[in-house]
Amino acid sequence: MNDPVLFAVSLAMKAGKLTSGETAVLDSVLKEKAKLVILAADASDNTKKRFHDKCAYRQIPVLEYGTRETLGHAVGKEMRSSMAVLDDHLKTLILSKANKE
Repeated sequence: MNDPVLFAVSLAMKAGKLTSGETAVLDSVLKEKAKLVILAADASDNTKKRFHDKCAYRQIPVLEYGTRETLGHAVGKEMRSSMAVLDDHLKTLILSKANKE
């Protein structure tokens, strides 16, 4: 995997510090367990608005990155439009990799 952001996402998944799928991600946001929400750039406008609104209220950063297909592939699943990182250190790693691009 050549993409450092997707590599960091896959590390988070292997560490058990990532949830994916709208229901699981929304639940982690509402319970304020999410440290970072990652949305696919090609997610629906409705999905993007829902997560941006809920995360802004709770001051959880949102990163729009990749496509549903690339995000799903990074975690070994089918297409994913949303993911939540549950660890501060992994959040920092992912954001630092994303800001370098």
